[in-house]
Amino acid sequence: MLTDHGGVQLAHTEQSPFRQVGKRVVIATVVLVATVLIVYFDREGYRDNNGDELSLLDATYYATVSLSTTGYGDITPITPGARLVNILIITPLRVLFLLILIGTTLEALTARSREEFRVRRWRSSVRQHVVVCGYGTKGRSAIRALLANGTEKELIVVVDPSPTAIDEANSLGFTGIVGDAGRADVLRRTSIEKARAVVVAANRDDTAVLITLTVRQLNPTVPITASVREEENASLLRQSGADSVITSSSTSGRLLGLATDSPRVVAVVEDLLTSGHGLDLAQRTVTSAEVGMGARQLRDVVLSVTRGGRTLRFDDPKIGTLQSEDVLVVVRSHA
Repeated sequence: MLTDHGGVQLAHTEQSPFRQVGKRVVIATVVLVATVLIVYFDREGYRDNNGDELSLLDATYYATVSLSTTGYGDITPITPGARLVNILIITPLRVLFLLILIGTTLEALTARSREEFRVRRWRSSVRQHVVVCGYGTKGRSAIRALLANGTEKELIVVVDPSPTAIDEANSLGFTGIVGDAGRADVLRRTSIEKARAVVVAANRDDTAVLITLTVRQLNPTVPITASVREEENASLLRQSGADSVITSSSTSGRLLGLATDSPRVVAVVEDLLTSGHGLDLAQRTVTSAEVGMGARQLRDVVLSVTRGGRTLRFDDPKIGTLQSEDVLVVVRSHA
């Protein structure tokens, strides 16, 4: 259910109504029993209309009508000690009992304010997060890859126009924002200016271009990875500001063609693209112990070396020996 705080839905676990009511009933029972015991142990300070001392039943009756503020007056405290106990103990218990009884109403009145507070606190603290625009098949796959590479759930923000999709993202622990990611006001709710990366996983290429343009306008430096269906639109996405463009249709087509004559090649590619077992693709910087070594001397299989903004293939003689600022793309065995 959406509330009026910019469409931001933070992931949280909400107790069932039966559990909430059950907790209130238990607390109310404890308060009632405590009041009965207080009155019964001080029964000599109370008298009924007949002047008789209170029994346990009388103490229970007095506690019940007192906590419910009915107060028939047929049982009253007569000693100063009993009256002091009523003032200092019974009255606060009466207030607590009433708060428990109207707790459901208070919960409904305060839920919105509490959620708005959580959203404001989230906006003030969130940074270095990843914004995923689109929670379809591609978006969910991208999130699985992010999680496999160590990104925490709290640092993933999902944007999708479907409330159902955002509810699903919330249930898995992600922050969700209902809206069109191609609109600047929607992206501002994600704190896009503080994001460390943006994934554009729209279902249509024209939508992906619009989202990329909007993201680049709001944050000129954030890395953008976008997916397109048709290869002819990839250059348009790069012109719009995407740093990396994945062409889903042509990539799938190549794998289908390879699978026909070279099925083992496809099996290796699938292994590389699946994190968590077998062989993994990874990007990392050169360690101090690796500086001065050749790319082929490393335990990991080096595919490319990025140096000074230029990416060199593993067989490029310009690589020479590794330098401290080099960024490597490697294949390594998952431990």
